Amino acid sequence: MFPEVAPIRAGEEIDAHALTDYLRGRVEGAERGIAIEQFPGGHSNLTYLVRAGNREYVLRRPPLGPVAPKAHNMAREFRVLQAVHAVFPPAPQVFLLCEDPAVIGATFFLMERRRGLVLRREIPPEFARDSDLPRRISEGFIDCLAQLHSIDIERHGLSALGRPDGFLERQVQGWTERWERAKTEEIAGMDRLLGWLAARLPASPRPTLVHNDFKLDNIMLDERDPGRVEAVLDWEMATAGDPLVDLGCTLCYWTEAGDAAMRGGVLSGITAGPGWLRRAELVRRYAQKAASDISNLGYYEVFGLFKLGVILQQIYFRYHRGQTHDERFRDFHLRVRGLMGAAIELSERLG
Repeated sequence: MFPEVAPIRAGEEIDAHALTDYLRGRVEGAERGIAIEQFPGGHSNLTYLVRAGNREYVLRRPPLGPVAPKAHNMAREFRVLQAVHAVFPPAPQVFLLCEDPAVIGATFFLMERRRGLVLRREIPPEFARDSDLPRRISEGFIDCLAQLHSIDIERHGLSALGRPDGFLERQVQGWTERWERAKTEEIAGMDRLLGWLAARLPASPRPTLVHNDFKLDNIMLDERDPGRVEAVLDWEMATAGDPLVDLGCTLCYWTEAGDAAMRGGVLSGITAGPGWLRRAELVRRYAQKAASDISNLGYYEVFGLFKLGVILQQIYFRYHRGQTHDERFRDFHLRVRGLMGAAIELSERLG
């Protein structure tokens, strides 16, 4: 089912009167007043349900406290969705961008609410009886990524969403710099990993749209046909560039039976259950659907593990510094160790 809303967490409240005053006359239903609840999932941007009359909107804003430079750019995510929705229907429609921090304390935007099934740790019991469902979800998931990468960005004027030339090199350099700014401890082997990533940059294929965080719990499935993707969520890092960065990121999230604890233990284990496609099967299906050369994919999987480790380290850094008191982040440094260890081990196997 669609993720349940909940009362707003202490310290993350929104001034309903100020928001109502701002929305009145700008979005349908606001003239009747609004009600606000919070979607409790996610570890980064804050997401709320705004009911205005008989309309429902999703409001996204950055996390509280200081954030990494250029991160959590709500205005950019709004403009990405505005451009992509027309050519990729799973991207939600957006309605309103507010860049005046005086309204709720930060830039925010409103987008449509989609309804469907978001999988995190388990398949809901009402769906679990269908033994073929994991395979159908796996196929719909990877087919959706191939669909995104098949969009002609030149024809649709989407190249301007990024800088495709030199994209991968900038990604490696940028995430390395983020690691150096956010690290709170030394991890054995990190210098070798950073050197390996810099020295073994492969040539990138034709540029495409890149979601940059394509994982199962950023996908909403059709409840009537869970093999069909209803929506792709969280476009904060989307750009135009090397599509294999997306596929590598997807593989680092996709756990399977037999994964070392240091890799699988920090992520959802749902795809390690019976019936789900294994990573190699996902890759084969993607290569067929996207007609893509995946010969250098190992590099991108290492980079995906490293990048995810940096993302979690940035979140933990804010907790470590007392910039957020969300107890969900208390053990993120342990998760970071696991992901970086997996990246180091895979890079050493690839040579």
